[in-house]
Amino acid sequence: MRLHRTLGTVIASCALVVGLTGAVAHSSPAPSAASSASEKGAPKPTVVLVHGVFADASGWNATIKSLQDAGFPVIAPANPLRDLTADSAYVSSVVASIPGPVILVGHSYGGEVVTNAARGRANVKALVYVAAFAPDQGETALDLAGKFPGSKLPESLLVRTYPQPGADDGHDGYIDPAKFHDVFAQDLPRKTTRLMAAAQRPGSLEGLSSGSGVPAWKTLPSWYVIPTADNVIPPAVQRFMAERAGSRTVEVKGASHVVMMSRPEAVVRQIKAAYRATD
Repeated sequence: MRLHRTLGTVIASCALVVGLTGAVAHSSPAPSAASSASEKGAPKPTVVLVHGVFADASGWNATIKSLQDAGFPVIAPANPLRDLTADSAYVSSVVASIPGPVILVGHSYGGEVVTNAARGRANVKALVYVAAFAPDQGETALDLAGKFPGSKLPESLLVRTYPQPGADDGHDGYIDPAKFHDVFAQDLPRKTTRLMAAAQRPGSLEGLSSGSGVPAWKTLPSWYVIPTADNVIPPAVQRFMAERAGSRTVEVKGASHVVMMSRPEAVVRQIKAAYRATD
């Protein structure tokens, strides 16, 4: 009985702490030059940044800093890069855990993930595609990448087989480190891309060849950043997807596939545009 009373006291104390923490998290931040609530006094939406294949969440670092300086809460989860359905379900669960509105941003394959993750999430107010896939139902990333000529990815791809307990072997795709700079990030210094090539996270070819579900862009407003020197997803493919989705588009002349690293200000402007239009 004494143990039960002690546990009850601990649980009640934890609940009080959680309640106080939640109250702090939901209160409007104090106005300042760098971090403030919107002009209406409401908290800004949380920006969720989803990376794609051959990258990780650190690719968003420059974007995150600018957004945080402007007062936006930001989360950049680790995309599993294993299976489109599971990857989308994971990101959707992250969105579900966020109180308040969300702007969902996807880069490359991350665009396909947010297209599916936003479906059914009422707190997602806008989608922003950054050099990304915005598929329609049944389309795959690999099919879209080859819809128009210009991608240098196929000839630079290295495939490695990995075992899966109780299932067929899986296949991971990497960019050949010797070709990484010219294919993925030709507008960044080579000393930077050497590190990126070594740290790249591979993408499952099974995930990249999975058909997408009903797209959230059919019911949500979207914005698009198209780098005109993208050697992974040809700009013509991105224009096709952006026009089909009715996205408000900006093209960044001479930028590579990692436009969020080389030209983060262009990406941040589109995110802010989405915020102003949906606030």
